[in-house]
Amino acid sequence: MALAVLAASALSGAFPALGDPGDEDPTAGDPDFIGGRKAVEAKDWPAAIRLLSSAALRDTRNPDIQNYLGYAHRNAGDLSLSFKHYTRALQLDPRHRGAHEYLGEAYLMVGNLAKAEEHLAALKKICLIPCEEVEHLEKKVVQYRRTSQGSSPRQ
Repeated sequence: MALAVLAASALSGAFPALGDPGDEDPTAGDPDFIGGRKAVEAKDWPAAIRLLSSAALRDTRNPDIQNYLGYAHRNAGDLSLSFKHYTRALQLDPRHRGAHEYLGEAYLMVGNLAKAEEHLAALKKICLIPCEEVEHLEKKVVQYRRTSQGSSPRQ
């Protein structure tokens, strides 16, 4: 019964967009990863970047670390590094919902609606039932379209 509830939660998108944890999380005991996540929650972007970068040196194949790094860099104002880390997260896990959502948002920030819509379409294929990542990115795309109506396209 508990397994069914857990499976339903996972399928419904109950996990946050920043991480799509698998069955085993090798970073669970990594103090830099834990500290980096706490720094993200506290919106301490320099600390998050420092700690998550340290964790990434030890675990080069973890898409969640790359996604968190992308998120921290984006919020710190460095979109170039943000794109790099989101792209790396998707290289490691092409179905990473959080990376698709946040990369789509980053594309909207630079005025590339077409690329944002590509990531929204990918999310719709990944999420067979409604998931919060689709809802969030869809809402951002709608907002972007509303605010850019009447102005020239920025693609």
